[in-house]
Formats: sequence, C-alpha cells, structure tokens
Amino acid sequence: MPSQSLDDVDQPERVAGAGGVALAADWFGPADGAPVVLLHGGGQTRHAWGATARMLAERGYRVVALDLRGHGDSGWAADLGYSLTAFRDDLVEVLVRFARPAVVIGASLGGIAALLAAGEAAADRVRVLVLVDITPAPAREGASHIQAFMSANPEGFATLDEAADAVAAYLPHRPRPRNPAGLMKNLRLRDGRLHWHWDPRFMEVTARDRFADVDRLVKAAVAVTAPTLLVRGEESDIVGPEELARFRALMPDAQVITVPGARHMVAGDQNTEFGQALLDYLQAAAPPA
Repeated sequence: MPSQSLDDVDQPERVAGAGGVALAADWFGPADGAPVVLLHGGGQTRHAWGATARMLAERGYRVVALDLRGHGDSGWAADLGYSLTAFRDDLVEVLVRFARPAVVIGASLGGIAALLAAGEAAADRVRVLVLVDITPAPAREGASHIQAFMSANPEGFATLDEAADAVAAYLPHRPRPRNPAGLMKNLRLRDGRLHWHWDPRFMEVTARDRFADVDRLVKAAVAVTAPTLLVRGEESDIVGPEELARFRALMPDAQVITVPGARHMVAGDQNTEFGQALLDYLQAAAPPA
C-alpha cells in the first residue's frame, strides 16, 4: 500500500472490490500504523471523512477512506449490483489487504456494510466497529427524508448555486457556504448540467434492501464480537430514543456516545466533538501502537 501525503488526495488509488468493481481510496498516515477503514453514507463520498482521516493519521493510524461502489470516483456496478451484500463484500475485500484486523468506522449505509462484515463475513478482520448514526432498524421517517433528497433533481442543476440551494434546503441547520465550490467534490458535469456524483440506480436496490433485511441486520448485530461504539446525533431523525433503546437491547455491551447539536451527519455537523469522542474511545479500545 503506497504512502500518501495528507494533502495529496485528488488522485485516489484504485482497489478492487467485490466482482472487480474499482473502489477509489485515499490513504493517510504511517504505513505501519494500526489500520482504520472509513466508509461514508449513501450519496456522500470519501471526502466526507477528510478531517477525521487527518486527525486519525496524526495519531499514528493507517487510514483508508473509500468511495462506496456507485459513488464518487468508484466504479458503477453493472446489473444493479448495489445490494447490501455487495457493499459488505467490497469492505471484506479491503479488510483482507491488511496484515491485522482493522478499526471499521461506517456512517449510515457505510455503517450497515460494516455491521454486516463484522457480524456475518469477516469477524476476525474487524478489530473495532464504530457505527455513526445508524442501527439495524433506523427510523423510517428519517430514512424517507434522506431518500427524498437523493431522488430529487434527477435532471441535475444548471449552476453550482442551484445545487447549493438544494443542500441548504435539505440541511437548514447548517450555514449556507458563501463559496459553494467545495460541492464540486460531490458533483460531476454531464450533458452540460451538474449531477450528484453517484449512480442514481443504486437507490432502486439499496433502499429496498435496507428495510427488507431488518431481520438479517438484527442477526448480524447480535453476532458481532468486536468492541462496538455507536455515535449518534442528539437531534438525529434516524437514531431517536426508540431506535437507541432497541440498539441497546441488541448490543448491550456496546458503548454509546451522543453528540450534542448534531443530526444524522454527525461528523459534518459537529466535527470537533465527533473527532474527540472517537479518539477518546479508540485510545482505550484500539490504540495505534
């Protein structure tokens, strides 16, 4: 695994996922550091973890931030290959590259892939499991809100400001950036218009599987043997009090941290608080040495 500068993340490495799908990967930190895998949520890209990846690398971890299949700079899957199993198997392909088990940190869809890997397919490859605002049975209303945003604007946007307006309407609790140029990490120009940089077809499969496979996800959660941390947003519409109570019943040994002022996108809403909570937990559960 070649070493990469913390500032050199515009040209990702390609690693092979399940079925040969090429996954975009940015590497951070010392080559001999304890491995950490970062998996973003549906509709996001590896860039969502930029601050977290740098923070972990500075502490001595060897970090890889991946674009999920069908997202960012990763390949799009043929024949609608976006089942939860496919996302899980991509992660397993990455985990076996490491000489030792890895800390796996997954938000939303990335957390589901991590949960399935730890509970079904690669328990011996997961040192610690960190779920970021996701449980086996999230709140349906909150999930529907996310899906509605992701399904909107199928024709794309005429300008970057139009895209920024859509994000501002979806995330009204965040200040609208004066310069929306950073959104270009999540957009691509096609046919003269800007489109979100994910395969819109993945929603056809993943959203369906997400609620059809709750029993499977519950079984996976019960089977997890790795130390587990759930980080949830205090104002999350995905992991509310009811979902949290169910999670505690399923995984009574797991630790739970609630980040004040954060919603579903915990790291983006309160990055400093999220990062400190994560570091405090990993210092005890999986130190980098």
